[in-house]
Amino acid sequence: MGKRIGAILRGVAAGERITEQDAVTLLGAKGRDVLRVAEAADEVRQMTVGDQVTFVRNQNINVTNICVNACGFCGFSRRPGHPETFAYSLDIIEEKAREAKDLHHITEICSVSGLHPDYDAGMYTGIIKAIRRGAPGVHIHAGNPMEVAYAARQSGISTAEVLLQLKSAGLASLCGTGAEILVDSVRAAICPGKIPTDEWVRIIRECHGMGIPTTATIMYGHIESDADRARHLAIIREIQDATNGFTEFVPLSFIHQQTPIYRQGKARGGATGREDILMHAVSRLFLDNLRHIQVSWVKLGQKMAQLLLLSGADDLGGTVYEESISKSAGAPATDFLDPQVMRRMAEDLGRTLRERNTLYQMI
Repeated sequence: MGKRIGAILRGVAAGERITEQDAVTLLGAKGRDVLRVAEAADEVRQMTVGDQVTFVRNQNINVTNICVNACGFCGFSRRPGHPETFAYSLDIIEEKAREAKDLHHITEICSVSGLHPDYDAGMYTGIIKAIRRGAPGVHIHAGNPMEVAYAARQSGISTAEVLLQLKSAGLASLCGTGAEILVDSVRAAICPGKIPTDEWVRIIRECHGMGIPTTATIMYGHIESDADRARHLAIIREIQDATNGFTEFVPLSFIHQQTPIYRQGKARGGATGREDILMHAVSRLFLDNLRHIQVSWVKLGQKMAQLLLLSGADDLGGTVYEESISKSAGAPATDFLDPQVMRRMAEDLGRTLRERNTLYQMI
C-alpha cells in the first residue's frame, strides 16, 4: 500500500478527520490501493448506518426541456424554437402527479427542468402547487439553486423571497443539483451560464436556514481534476458543519455520449470504474458529517451500483419511473428500477433493503 494512503486510512480508523489534500491523495489511488480505500469506506459506512440499503419510491417530472442556458454537459435541453422542445401545462403536471401517487404509490415527486424564458417565480410556485393538488401528502423535492436564482432574476425579487414562496406552495426539500463542480474555473468551461460557486453556496445556506433540507451532488468525469473534486467535497463539508441541512450526498458520473463538450473533444469520455469507486469511497471517508451516500443506478447501471454499495454507499436512490435528463445524455435503462431488483442487489451482498422517505425515515 502506498505509504501516504496507508497513513490516511489508519488516521480514519483512529477517528481523525481527513484533509482536502488527503482527499486528493485518495482520489489518485491506483492498483490494490483502490480496493483498500473502498474497504475503509465500507467499514465507515457500516459503523455509520449499519447494513441496510435504502431506497425511496419516487417519480420524476421534467416539466420542460426548453432552456436559455447551453451547458456543455447537457444533452437534454433545447433552445426555444427547436422542433424537439416540450413544456407541460400546469394541468398536465397535476395529472402526472396524480397518476404517480395513484398508480405507483410513490412518496416523493422530484421536479427539475430547463430554464424556460417565460418562467418566473410565479410559474415555479405554480408548478409546486400543481404537484400538491395532484398528489396531496407526497413529499415535493424540486428545484435547485440555479432555478431559484433564475426565478429571482426573472421576477426582480431576492432568492430568499423565491424560497419562501416555494415553501408556502408546498416545497418540502430542494435538489442540490446544479452544483456540478464547485470550482469556478471548471464551471466557466462546462456551464458558463450557471450561477457561480458562491451563489450556489449562499442559496443552499438560505434553504437550510429556512428549514428546507437539500441534497448535495457532484458531477464528475469530464474536465475536472482530483483537486477540483476534493475542493468540491470540502465546500460541502463546510456547509454541513454549519447547517446540518444536507440529507445525502449523490455523486453523479458524467454521461458523455450525447453531450456537446464530449462531441467537441473538450471532455473525456466519462469517469472510469476506478474513478467511480474512489469518488464514492472518498465521499464517505471525507464527509464524516453526512450519514448517507447515494449511488445513482441511473448513471452507473445496476451492476456498478451494487459494487459501490461495497465502497461506502448505503442508498440506491429512487425507483424513478420516468427520467429524461440522463437518457438524453446517452444513459440506457433510466426509467425504472423495481424494488424487487433492489432487494436482490442488497441481499446478494448480505445486506437488507429498507424503504425510506425523502428524509430517511423508514417506512
